[in-house]
Amino acid sequence: MSFFRITLHRSAIGLPKRTRGVLAALGLHRRGQLVFHPVSAQFAGMIMKVKELVIVEEVDRALTKREVHDSRKPDPGFWLETARAVGLQQQQQQFQQQQQEEEVRL
Repeated sequence: MSFFRITLHRSAIGLPKRTRGVLAALGLHRRGQLVFHPVSAQFAGMIMKVKELVIVEEVDRALTKREVHDSRKPDPGFWLETARAVGLQQQQQQFQQQQQEEEVRL
């Protein structure tokens, strides 16, 4: 079963009450809000009424709240190394070198 992934892209401020009602029927209240509805003629008609305000994609399954949250998380990017962390890394490298030297001696 396919689903419509509907995201409210533009605000409904200043629009007619009927348009705001369609958005409310779709379950969209805030900009950036995301909802999933099954592909049907009823929902397709509602989407056509507010097509300028929403972004619609067809997906194979509805995502859970947790999956949507995880998909919006940014990549971890970079991290700052503290002097302590750098010191620990150097100690680990020295320890590994010592182990390798001992293996060579044996």
